[in-house]
Order: sequence, then structure tokens, then C-alpha cells
Amino acid sequence: MPTAQLSVGHYENFPVASVLLPRALRRPVASIYAFARSADDFADEGDFPQAERLANLDRYRSELQRIEAGQSPTLPLFSTLAAVIVEWSLPLRPFYDLLDAFSQDVVKARYANFGEVMHYCSRSANPVGRLMLHLYGAARPENLAQSDAICSALQLINFWQDVEIDFRKDRIYLPQDELARFSVSEAQIGRAEADDRWRELMAFQVSRARALMLSGAPLAARLPGRIGLELRMIVQGGLRVTDKLAACRYDIFRDRPVLKPLDWPLMLVRALSM
Repeated sequence: MPTAQLSVGHYENFPVASVLLPRALRRPVASIYAFARSADDFADEGDFPQAERLANLDRYRSELQRIEAGQSPTLPLFSTLAAVIVEWSLPLRPFYDLLDAFSQDVVKARYANFGEVMHYCSRSANPVGRLMLHLYGAARPENLAQSDAICSALQLINFWQDVEIDFRKDRIYLPQDELARFSVSEAQIGRAEADDRWRELMAFQVSRARALMLSGAPLAARLPGRIGLELRMIVQGGLRVTDKLAACRYDIFRDRPVLKPLDWPLMLVRALSM
């Protein structure tokens, strides 16, 4: 998606410093990204014990509570973020939701069903889109609902790209009941075995994520100017990854789909035609 060489992970699709992002929004977007990226790192990076990871996330919650109470934050990152929140009248709920998702990543490694996965997406991905709509001055109910669809779809697509990467962290986002339905075991994931059962499972997951993305796409067509084009490129980037997942027959173990330079002109043409 249209980023400026961002690190990989849940926020690789975050539109920081995009050439399409209006200059006035780059500072607030960068501040939100710094919060999300650093908090996500507490959950995923390094060899810190679980208790220390959760304590670091609780410290971030305390900083948000200080902002909410009108008190000065104690961490430099939050001093900048507090100024952005005040200047742009941003709600605090999305920030708390992100921290809840990161805390969940520390303690929860399996998901019983798709409803659980989507509940996670509602806190790990959707808050980003909601904050962007507040920055754009477009946080109306219909826009928020379609933004949630786009963001959840992006999160799902990232999951299906990264099944093997997440498995190495002992984390599986594929719903347990659907693994059983398609007769795919965790041992099979560990063996990197992309047989017909695996392909059927992944085709189902990718098709559902693609449909969710398309359900939110009218928002990208409706938003004006560079902001709209930015979102259309994000949508097309997500859809392009689903194309690549299908093209490699869902064998993400040997051919993890990523966007390459030659994909960008195609994405732009498709974005302009939305």
C-alpha cells in the first residue's frame, strides 16, 4: 500500500508520509503511527517476558489516561500525541482499542472462530481508519462502517500473507473451527504443506477478505481529492495481494505475496477507474 518504506507487521499498510497524503496531515498521521508501531513492538518484538510486555502497554494506557484527565504526559511520544489529539479533536477510544488488541496478542494465540478474529480486527485495525476519518473531517456513520470493512480486510489479508511468520511466533489467526472443517492441522502448517485441503481453506479465507474489502470500497470512491486517491490505492493494494495469493495457489510457505514496483502502475490505473 502507499507507504514510505515502513517496517513490516500489522502497520505495514499505514499511510505514513505517502506522497499522496496532504502535507497538513503528515505530522498527525506520523504521531499516530509512532504510537501504534511502538505499542505493537511491545507485543511482538524482542524476548521480554509476558508480564513486562503487558506492563509496558499498561504504561501507555496510563499516558492516555493522563491526556484524558487534562494532565501532562510523562513520555515524549505522548506529549506530541496529546498536542495532535487536542488540535484535531481526536477521540481516545481508538487508541485504547489498539492497546487492547496488542495486549491480546501477548496472551492469546488461537482463535476459536471467525467472530473472534473479527473482534480482534475491530480493535487492531479499525481504529486506524477511524482516526484517519476524524483527521479528514469525514467521520460519519456510513464512512466509519465502510472504513471498518476496509481495515478489517487489510488485517485479514495480512494474516493470510503471514501465516508462516505468525506460526513461528506460536500464533495462528486462522479460525480453529475452520481449520477443522477443511481438515488442516497445525502440524501441517508447521510442515509448510500446501496440499489441496490447504488451498481450499486459504481460497475460502482470501475470498471472504476480498468480499469484505469490496464492501468498503465505495468509501474510497466517495472521498475527494488526494485523500480519496490515497484510500483507493490502499484498497487496490489489498486486492492486488489477494490476486497474488490466488496466483501462487495459496502456497505462502514458498512464495509469500508482496507488492513489487511493477504492481504500482496497475494499482494506480485501477484506483483512477474506481
